[in-house]
Order: sequence, then structure tokens, then C-alpha cells
Amino acid sequence: MSDQILKALESVEAKLTAMDTKAAGEIATIGKMSADTKAAIDAIGIEQRVLADRMVAMEQKASAQPEVKAGESWGEQFVKNARYADFASGNLNKLRVEVKNTLTGSDTNVAPARSSTIVPGAFLPFAMEALIPSTTTTSNAIEFTKEASFTISAAEAAEGAAKAESALTWSLVSMPVSTVAHWIKISKQLAADNVALAAYVNTRMIYGVNQKVDTQLVVGDGTAPNISGTYDSGNYTAHGIANAALGSTLKKLVLFRKVMADLYVAGYVPDAIVVNPADWATIETELFTTAAGQTLYNVNAAGQAFLFGLPVIQAIGMAADTFQIGAFKQAYMIHNREGVVVEMSDSDSDNFTKNLITLRAERRLALATEIPAAVRGGDLTPA
Repeated sequence: MSDQILKALESVEAKLTAMDTKAAGEIATIGKMSADTKAAIDAIGIEQRVLADRMVAMEQKASAQPEVKAGESWGEQFVKNARYADFASGNLNKLRVEVKNTLTGSDTNVAPARSSTIVPGAFLPFAMEALIPSTTTTSNAIEFTKEASFTISAAEAAEGAAKAESALTWSLVSMPVSTVAHWIKISKQLAADNVALAAYVNTRMIYGVNQKVDTQLVVGDGTAPNISGTYDSGNYTAHGIANAALGSTLKKLVLFRKVMADLYVAGYVPDAIVVNPADWATIETELFTTAAGQTLYNVNAAGQAFLFGLPVIQAIGMAADTFQIGAFKQAYMIHNREGVVVEMSDSDSDNFTKNLITLRAERRLALATEIPAAVRGGDLTPA
């Protein structure tokens, strides 16, 4: 039956070729194909498609796999195939047989598929740097004058009586610019041959610098060459609230709310709560499990958590069981001397003889604490 269909297809193709020649002649002579010729070509096309569908149906039926018995070899499955006889007699040029046995082990001659992408490591957001405002500087130190004290003596005064005198003092503060840096070595061949990987190394070096900065912005102790962070002594005000004042339940929430109230009384409107991620997990769990807590907490569309209407900043630099609440945008200012600069050299040490390149990434900045009274914090579980 397959031979008959093949002959019929050959006949149809011959007819189609003849009609194509006729149509080309008509177009050359009269500028268009006649209606009769077009109808004939359409009829031949329909006949061709019918024959092709019959051929496909026969191919599918013939390729159906016979039942495979356990233990049958590949060769046995091959010769049992319904179309093997046609192949052996020369009626088919090639034969495809799907065998069901599974070959165990591995073929070491097959090369693995190599993905062109690089699977990255962790990339945490920089929570503190996003919270604190920043500016630029062209110097290696920051000096600013800030209010040291303000004694308010304003009072009512009788007509003709002496008026009350208030007092205002100032202090000059100097803050050195710190440098945060690290380096790594790569081969010249890597830099030249694997551009994507070399670019990833560059990105990682920049991330490493900024991650260290984000930590130093909280816990830097100010001892050269460290940044003086928000939690450094003198850069914030201790909350001074004892455990006895927190009641018996949801103590951390009560502590936060009391600190907020103290800030308002002192004249500062808090704009954030900064906690360690592990401590926030504990607090968030308490919020979920108490009806009262759920009314104090919400998350916006961007996934930012809010407590008492303030955004909660999870800072990896904030030590466990400590916190800060305050007007951070009012209290601090980052002064950027240089953004992250990545430089490379083949002249470092024995790089030239070993075909190595040293990559160094560094950033220069200072954190100026302008109003330490605007931020309060300390122990999350006070004595």
C-alpha cells in the first residue's frame, strides 16, 4: 500500500510541475494566471494533501512498538519491528526503532551542557544606607557645628518686669573619612576569555564593600579606621526604660511604643524602627498570635513591614537583643568622598610572572551624627 501511495504522490508532483509551467507561461503572455489553470492547481494541491495524510497515518501505524518482553536485547527488539522486513528488502532507506531497555552507567564521551549564566550567591539589600540621607564631600574629614544644649526659660512676664533668659551652646565636631576596601586575584585568562564571569567578580567586589559599609553604619566603633556608626557611644540616646515599666505581656511592643512617646515629647518625630532580623522574627510571631498585635502591624505592597505606622528596618549590623527607634533622617548624614571604585593591576607582587590580575574595590565615606537625641535605643529586654 505504501508503494502505491508513493507512486500516486510522484504522479501528483508531475502534474503540479506541468501546471506550474503552464501558469508561468500564461503570466508571461497575458500578465496573469487563467481561472482554469488556478482551479486545476488547487485541485492537485487537495489531492496531494489527501495522499500525504494517508502516508502519515500508515507511518504512525507501522511505527507502533511491539510488546517488549523482559530481557529482550536491543537486537531482538529491532528485528521484531513491523517495518524491519521493508528495511531488509531495500524498500526503506532507514528505519527508526525505539528500544525499551535502559542502559545504566554513563557515557564519558558525551559532553555536558554548560549553562552560560552564573548562579549568584546571596545579595542582601542595604537597609541602613537606604534609611540614612547622603551627600558628597571633597575632603578627607567632615566638620560641622551642632547644638550642644538649649535651655528654654521662656515664661510669662508681667508688664515692665525682666524677661527670662534662655541659653544655647554649640560644639564643633570633626569626623574623618573612612576607607572600606578589599581585593582579590584572578587570572588574565579569566578576564580575557570569560567576560561574564569577570563581570560577576567585579559585581561581587562592589557588593562586598557596600555590605561592610551597611554593617559599619550601625556598629562601627569610630576607632580609626572604623566608621562611627549609629550605635556607637554618643551617637544615640539610651532609652532608659526598665523592665518593670513594660507590664507582663508583649513587652517588646510596649517598649517600642514608650520610646516613640519619649521621642515625641523631646520634639523628634520617629521615622523608623531598626532591629536585628532574628529579633524581628520573634516580635512578628508575637504579633501574629495576638489579636491586639495584629492591629498594630501591616505590610505594604512592596513587602515592607510597618509597626505603629513606622517602617521596620531589619539591619544585619544591629546586634541581637538591641534596637533603635528615631528620626534617622534628621539625626545622621552620610558623606560620600568616593563611591565604590574597582581598580586592577598586573604589577602587584608576582602577578606579572604568574599572569594574574589584582582587583581592588574601595569606598571612602563618613557618617556624621548631627542630632544623637533624635534616636533612642538600647537593650530590647531591659533589666
